[in-house]
Order: sequence, then structure tokens, then C-alpha cells
Amino acid sequence: MKYFFSIITALLLTGCVSTESTLKNVDNTAKRPSFTDGRYILTEYAQDSKYGFDPDYPVNIGFIHDKQETINITYYFNALEGPNGEKISFKKVDTCCPFPTKNNTMGAGTIGIYEVTLEGTTKKLTMYFNTFEKGKILCPKGLSLKKFPTRDK
Repeated sequence: MKYFFSIITALLLTGCVSTESTLKNVDNTAKRPSFTDGRYILTEYAQDSKYGFDPDYPVNIGFIHDKQETINITYYFNALEGPNGEKISFKKVDTCCPFPTKNNTMGAGTIGIYEVTLEGTTKKLTMYFNTFEKGKILCPKGLSLKKFPTRDK
């Protein structure tokens, strides 16, 4: 029965996938940032205001297994804060936008949709994450990089 549902899901996903990807910021040469203390070490800001906030310009974490999605997204958000130092909370709310990929045995990937809230505000942001393709991992416009103390070596 489980096998049957897997086949049906695969057929539905591949049947809905365009043969051409709409993703605009894939970079197969990009490397995932280093991490420490449960966070990515990010140093750069996105120049494009669509980065992370548009399904065609998602944060491309790179190919990871489903079980690693939560930890990698957590590493990403642990490196960020609101524009005035607000703590960020986030939760996955949906997936969307099937696209063709060679990084999945089904030949299709989807974009994870996350709801982001800044502490002390009612403002909610919607961010998009791709765990199938690589891209430069940056801080999106409107958020800032957390300041972490440097370690002496």
C-alpha cells in the first residue's frame, strides 16, 4: 500500500512539473557556508529584494535529504535577526512550485514555504527555500546578520 501511494505521488509530482525550471538564482558552483554553534556563518547580504521572498528566487540550500531540511533551515535562521535585532521565529507552512531537478530520483523538486515572525511585532514574512539546488546563501533584504563574538584562536 505504501508503495502504491509513492507511485501515485511520483506521478502527480512529475505530471505537474514544467519541463523548464523557473528558478532564477541557481548556482551549481556555490558552496554551503560553514557552520558553528548551530548556525551558518553568513557574511553577505542579498542585493536583490526578491531573494528568499519570491518562489523564483528562493534561498537555495543545496541538495540535502528530507531529514536534513529542518536542521539546515534552522542553521540559516540562527544566523539572522530582524532589522533592529529582533529574534526570529519560523515554521514551515507549505510546499509549492514543482520544478525539474536532477537531484531527486523522481526528477522533481518543490519549494518549502516558511512563515517568519519577528519578536515584538505582528509582521509575518513569507520565505521560500529550495533544498534541491545550490545557490549562494545570503541574508535577505529586510533582515540582518546576527553579531557573534569572535573567538580567539
